[in-house]
Amino acid sequence: MAIGLIGKKIGMTREFYDSGLSVPVTVLYVEKGRILDVITKEKRGYDAIQVGFGKIKSSKLTKQMKGVYAKKNTEAKRILKEFRVNNISEYKEGNEIGLELFKDQKFVDITSKTIGKGFAGVMKKYNFSGGRATHGVSVSHRSHGSTGQNQDPGKVFKGKKMAGHMGDKPRTIQNLEIIKSDTENNLIYIKGSVPGSKNSLVLIHKNKKDIRKKTTKEKVTALQKSSTISKEAKKEVKKDQKAPEKKSVDNKKQDKKWN
Repeated sequence: MAIGLIGKKIGMTREFYDSGLSVPVTVLYVEKGRILDVITKEKRGYDAIQVGFGKIKSSKLTKQMKGVYAKKNTEAKRILKEFRVNNISEYKEGNEIGLELFKDQKFVDITSKTIGKGFAGVMKKYNFSGGRATHGVSVSHRSHGSTGQNQDPGKVFKGKKMAGHMGDKPRTIQNLEIIKSDTENNLIYIKGSVPGSKNSLVLIHKNKKDIRKKTTKEKVTALQKSSTISKEAKKEVKKDQKAPEKKSVDNKKQDKKWN
């Protein structure tokens, strides 16, 4: 996985452009992460860094973790995340990583847990059509029907769509657009929705897929340029199409001359 940051989902709002366009955005609060350990190929056979995010009371730590943080001479972190890197020489223990990581980034991938819906039936969970309303059906209007087999194989296969817990699963949304980032307040604005409820943890990392897509800002600027060009062209056409001025003729004066 590419190096990323862990943030907290605050909620949703709108971002307005000068043209009047409004874009729905999700606001994420992203604290700076501290590199706690640099893992090399000599240690474990691969290059990676271990980054700590958030704060936690030392009273909530185990003795082992207290010893780890005491050895590193750093404050305790709530979350530890390992990221594999290509060039390990760029990272040093104790350095901090913030929103500057996405300075030249237009799109990101976001991973988070979806909102839990509790126990749900197959009609809600998998969009089953359900049983018949009448004609002998009395209690199984919303049931999934038969799930078993014959005597051979005599079992229900794994992965069968049945009623159960819905939601609360990790999901990744790819190529979400960064509308803007506020490094002073550690906020990043993502276009559209992001999985999870408010105050849920979110993993933000660079997009894997190379996407050739215009951002909203680029589209707005292109529209503004085209509108200004069209206005100038219309003005030039109007100038060219102007009719020659008609000379006002005073009939009375002409009559006097002839007389």
